[in-house]
Amino acid sequence: MTATPTPVGVTVNGEDHMFAEPITVRELLERLDLPDRGIAIAVDGVVFPKSRWDEQLGRGWEIEVLTAVQGG
Repeated sequence: MTATPTPVGVTVNGEDHMFAEPITVRELLERLDLPDRGIAIAVDGVVFPKSRWDEQLGRGWEIEVLTAVQGG
């Protein structure tokens, strides 16, 4: 008997998302049609380095995807 994956719920930029199976941060960006360049990601208020984007999302994470803008 195989175990069924536990759904993963996260919040991205204030919107709740539920995924039927575990996914990585990089896959999250792709599924939400977000860029993977010129951005920074924070998880629970702490910068999440690009070197960790292939890690699976944790249940309940509060994720902010931030883009750089020019101006003053």
